[in-house]
Amino acid sequence: MSEYFDLHTQGIGYLNRIREVRPKNGSPFWACDIVALHGSKDNVNHTRFDCRVSGAKAIELVQQYQEAVEQDRKVLIGFRFGDLYPDTFTYTKGERAGGTGVSLKARLLYIGFIKLDGETVYNAETESNNGEGPESQHSDAGSRTAPEPEAATPESSESDPDSMPAEIALSKDDPDFQERKAALKEAGYRFDGQDKVWRLPAATAA
Repeated sequence: MSEYFDLHTQGIGYLNRIREVRPKNGSPFWACDIVALHGSKDNVNHTRFDCRVSGAKAIELVQQYQEAVEQDRKVLIGFRFGDLYPDTFTYTKGERAGGTGVSLKARLLYIGFIKLDGETVYNAETESNNGEGPESQHSDAGSRTAPEPEAATPESSESDPDSMPAEIALSKDDPDFQERKAALKEAGYRFDGQDKVWRLPAATAA
């Protein structure tokens, strides 16, 4: 029997950019961005994670609040990540052209609570006590609620130039090429066959 060493990251953050990704060669999956909060409550810092949603209950919850996210409502969750790793891309335009950017990837394994516009609408611990155990979620972390950060607001990836560069070059040698290609399409990128790069429509129009 194989043994595994798990490395999990736990915290709170805002849900963004919920979408279903359909790779050309592979099974569809659900993904989202989470803008995690850290630092002093009076001076909150934000770090964006691009997450693949794993586990039936986590997928169900993400789907349930997709409409609220698309309506720009504040959806704050307690989360647990696994399989955290950095993914690189190449800037092809601007001051960083030719340089390497980094996107943080992870699997969203567990949602302990959800606050919608500051009001708690889901708590895994409460459901577990009611006999509605958090399916496909671990029950030992992320279940506690947290106070709403007064100074924090959700940041969409579109407003962050580091996370949404105007142009991205992909290599077909990348083992995750199909998955990254599908994710770019979901994010609104379009392939420029002449320059062999993926561009946001706004960048193409410019």
